[in-house]
Amino acid sequence: MSEPLGGESEAIHWPSLIAAIASISAVGIAIGLGLPLLSLLLEQRGIPSSLNGLNTATAGIAAMIAAPITTKLAHDYGVATTMIWAVFVAAISSLGFYYIENFWAWFPLRIVFHGATTTLFILSEFWINHAAPPSKRGFVLGVYATVLSMGFAGGTAIFSLVGTQGVLPFVIGALVITLAAIPIFIARKESPYLDEKPRQHFLRYTFAVPTAIMGVFVFGAVEAGGLALLPVYATRLGFTESQASTLLTVMAIGNVALQIPIGLMADRIRDRRLLLLTMGVIGLIGAFLLPHASSSWVKLAILLLIWGGVVAGLYTVGLSLIGQRFSGSDLAAANAAFIFFYAVGTVAGPAAIGAGMDLGGTDGFAWTLTAFFVVFVVFALYRLIFHPRRT
Repeated sequence: MSEPLGGESEAIHWPSLIAAIASISAVGIAIGLGLPLLSLLLEQRGIPSSLNGLNTATAGIAAMIAAPITTKLAHDYGVATTMIWAVFVAAISSLGFYYIENFWAWFPLRIVFHGATTTLFILSEFWINHAAPPSKRGFVLGVYATVLSMGFAGGTAIFSLVGTQGVLPFVIGALVITLAAIPIFIARKESPYLDEKPRQHFLRYTFAVPTAIMGVFVFGAVEAGGLALLPVYATRLGFTESQASTLLTVMAIGNVALQIPIGLMADRIRDRRLLLLTMGVIGLIGAFLLPHASSSWVKLAILLLIWGGVVAGLYTVGLSLIGQRFSGSDLAAANAAFIFFYAVGTVAGPAAIGAGMDLGGTDGFAWTLTAFFVVFVVFALYRLIFHPRRT
């Protein structure tokens, strides 16, 4: 688990990076289209909101199931081959949502679809980390995060154009996912080769990069819970549904705008845990200020623009920290652990924030977000003080 990794030269391996980034961005478009599409279809069919949310939460469960399997599949069959199979499984299962109308059948279907997309995320990020030169890793991962965010935004834009009627949105989603196989196939000979198995169970890698793991858990919780309940929070404050949905767009713009600058910053800081701590502190301050900015939509939008972009940096910098720490099969296993705890956060966040709003009223949204960041800041500070030489 040494410092260097695949790209020991400082040259950027563009075919590999383009393949990995383009493929996962295509999947991002499909997910950005699919998530609101499926939720609205269930709503139109009269499925209660609680069951609708439970079905959506299956995505996190699927990610936790897929994470420990992905590295073994990549070792046995190759990174590019595993990714191409995952593309076709995701594309076929996405069409299944149109042809299978039984609500309960959507639970295993979600597990298959999101399990396949999780495999693509893990192996794409492993490939990117492997191909990025150490001195430019933060920048490359910033580009990745930016393009992925644009993919999600593009998916939601397509959804706004095609709506929920008929097979068209499902066909578009399946075609976009299938396109992801093209750049992977073209660059398949440059994909990293896992010639040995990881030296330990993937969860044990969390102990080598605990700050990054805690950061991605908090990001997953805040992203999933915050995005799901921000419209509820905003409408309870008295804003219109249109204003509430626009706040989500504002956060997405902040995400897109700030990931490359954050990645460049990560390349210039020796101990990236310090940058993670700084972003945690900004996240804490931003969450604490939410009730104070709630009197004005403009103030709230400005706060969310900055806050959303900085908080998303927990993912970008955490991923670069893993790339700094591991190589080869260990990197693939550590990336699986990273995604696993992100998924745990996406399951825990909505439940905790929803409970916080039930117990504390409207402001319970902000106080629960604040609590997540307090935990992270205390943990990150402890690691910096008492483990100064560990990444």
